[in-house]
Amino acid sequence: MAGGGEKVDYVFKVVLIGDSAVGKSQILARFARNEFSLDSKATIGVEFQTRTVVIEHKSVKAQIWDTAGQERYRAVTSAYYRGALGALLVYDITKRQSFDHIPRWLQELRGHADKNIVIMLVGNKSDLEDERAVSTEDAKEFAEKENLFFLETSALQATNVENAFQTVLTEIFKIHSKKNIAADPKANGAGPSLAGKKVLVPGPAQEIPKSKCCSSI
Repeated sequence: MAGGGEKVDYVFKVVLIGDSAVGKSQILARFARNEFSLDSKATIGVEFQTRTVVIEHKSVKAQIWDTAGQERYRAVTSAYYRGALGALLVYDITKRQSFDHIPRWLQELRGHADKNIVIMLVGNKSDLEDERAVSTEDAKEFAEKENLFFLETSALQATNVENAFQTVLTEIFKIHSKKNIAADPKANGAGPSLAGKKVLVPGPAQEIPKSKCCSSI
């Protein structure tokens, strides 16, 4: 993680959305601080954390926003989504209802965020395989139909959390780099909306062959 005095080449805002209690805050804590708390309380309003990573020799600061999934906090919507270049759309693989609500969350996201936002569908709590209520195949099919990235994660076991964020940030970086080359090489991460097309990630871990896409961990 970069210190305050280190140079940052890009700043990318990423939002976490989905029903309450699907593990959004735990995913954020695992990525930002490599922490997990078994007695985590529901998020009140909006939480915000940062982590700086290196992508293609450039320093990229991820500003990650986490909001409560309860209906009474939906009033924060416009400000929450404004400027977001990436999103993790999270459901709990043991709670079918949280997956059934994903289309509504996706509609809200696309209605308020930039049209070129990079979106990752995340099935969290893959460590609870015995309690699974949403099949990997159902989620993969939905992701392909909606042109989303897809991974299953476990914040508890730190499975694929890093990969999920790195995939989204790398895709944003690639889109932004292409835009800079085409428009203004001196532009930085605070530039205008990005251009590009999302593609389905071929696998849950970088070392797994593309032919074994999106299998459960």
